[in-house]
Amino acid sequence: MPIVPDAHATPAPSRAPRVQRVAVIAAPPVSMFNLAIPEMLFGKVEIDGGPGYETVICAPDPGPVTTTGGLDLLVPHGLDAVDAADTVVLAGSGSYTDPDPRILDVLRRAAAAGKRIASICTGAFALAEAGLLDGRAATTYWAYREQLADRHPAVDLQDDVLFVQDGPLLTSSGYAAGIDLCLHVIRTDHGAAVANTVARLALVAPVRPGGQTQFTQTPLPPERGISFADTRAWAMRHLDEPLTLTDLARHAGTSVRTLSRRFHAETGVSPLQWLLHQRVERAKELLETTSLGMEQVARASGLGTGDSLRQHLLRRTGLTPSAYRSSFSRLTAPVQSQGPYGTGPRPAAS
Repeated sequence: MPIVPDAHATPAPSRAPRVQRVAVIAAPPVSMFNLAIPEMLFGKVEIDGGPGYETVICAPDPGPVTTTGGLDLLVPHGLDAVDAADTVVLAGSGSYTDPDPRILDVLRRAAAAGKRIASICTGAFALAEAGLLDGRAATTYWAYREQLADRHPAVDLQDDVLFVQDGPLLTSSGYAAGIDLCLHVIRTDHGAAVANTVARLALVAPVRPGGQTQFTQTPLPPERGISFADTRAWAMRHLDEPLTLTDLARHAGTSVRTLSRRFHAETGVSPLQWLLHQRVERAKELLETTSLGMEQVARASGLGTGDSLRQHLLRRTGLTPSAYRSSFSRLTAPVQSQGPYGTGPRPAAS
């Protein structure tokens, strides 16, 4: 079932029982930024005092690998690293229209073995060329969307989203959306508290919903315009209160109409959509890190009632609040997983 995370029910999250191995494929000329994202984020995951992931960068020909910036990177590992990995990440490359046949072969082998496979930016072209995206939902950087659609019409391309997951296959749009994809993987494996901790350590935004738009109409507000960063920060401190559009507009010193228009331009979502996402994330963290009752969690996160908490959590994770806590509580032993992308048995529903 195609998934735009946080827009539809996602695969049941699960806590990884051991260090997961991630192989990042560098197809020359590789994007240095794309290549750095998985190592930076997965390398910051710590579970019970130890690393959560082991990240290895590999290439068809070990040794110097050219980059899109004209530099050479020394990559000591060959594609055999993929065979030992749980998750495979294909970084964007300048040779996206002519992928190395060896990379296509190793991707097909990884898919046949049931590994989780993700791409950043133009990496989706190699997944499509390998036949792995036929009939599946996928995305890529908006500037290359039409080209991917023309070359691979069997792919169910999702317009203007940050990233999308269809079973064990994940694709993201360009550049910073790779950060969102990796944080989504971390959240799926280890929960919202761990993912948000990694985001803070890396000085990046917390996990954003996959359905958020790839670009906004006004990425930077005009010199005389209005930015709602302070209002968003204020709202985060008051999530347990019944905030309305009027409350947000009053804090921002503007009208509700201007707030709605400019807020969407800055974030890609409406103020109320953003507020709901933050409240669900807060509820997840409370379920993971406290022993508060469900009604208390609902009130503290601003979701109101236990029934509302249950409804929103089921929609976004496929788990009830008690099942989510059973999977991810930092206060109890982890639930064992049978697969690298949340396909292990779910805890009993409450």
